Amino acid sequence: MNWLRPPGPVARGLRIGLLGGSFNPAHAGHLYVSEIALKRLSLDYVWWLVAGQNPLKSASDMASADKRLVGARALVGRRPRLIVSDLEKTLGTRYTIDTLKALRRRFPEVQFIWLMGTDNLAQFHRWKRWTEIAALMPIAVIVRPGSVLAQLNAKAMQRFARQTRLRKPPAIASVDGRRNEASATAIRSGVRSKGSA
Repeated sequence: MNWLRPPGPVARGLRIGLLGGSFNPAHAGHLYVSEIALKRLSLDYVWWLVAGQNPLKSASDMASADKRLVGARALVGRRPRLIVSDLEKTLGTRYTIDTLKALRRRFPEVQFIWLMGTDNLAQFHRWKRWTEIAALMPIAVIVRPGSVLAQLNAKAMQRFARQTRLRKPPAIASVDGRRNEASATAIRSGVRSKGSA
């Protein structure tokens, strides 16, 4: 593993949310997930982990990693508690489980919480070693429009349904707030959804 410089402040006791994804492109829905998590989970920061290439997504309509990183940073702008990073590129990791293990080893003093929208929860069981991700750190699932019912059918929620307080993993909790309908898929196809920026 390459030596990893933290993308933002790290200190014992800090609570940092990790929001991974393609960010193809970054949009208001990503901001929504981050801001709800900051408020509802009392996080100090949210790190956006811009993936090189999501193994579950086609590369054919994927913008370059550099372009997606620039777009994410432009969207975040001057929000000091949101930090955009290409940590996976630095680490040389491709799968979430490998990235999260590396972050836990490198920053053991930080309390990390994995963040995802309900749109990703529906296919979370397809991720490489998904049960290890759930065992590694708490997971907060932010309710997104169009996937509100995903929690009812998601294998992860069925498996860890009793663990809902985000303390010792495995723990998956659903977090709700005023919803934002922005979608990267809709943006790429030229459809403007409510709440998109």
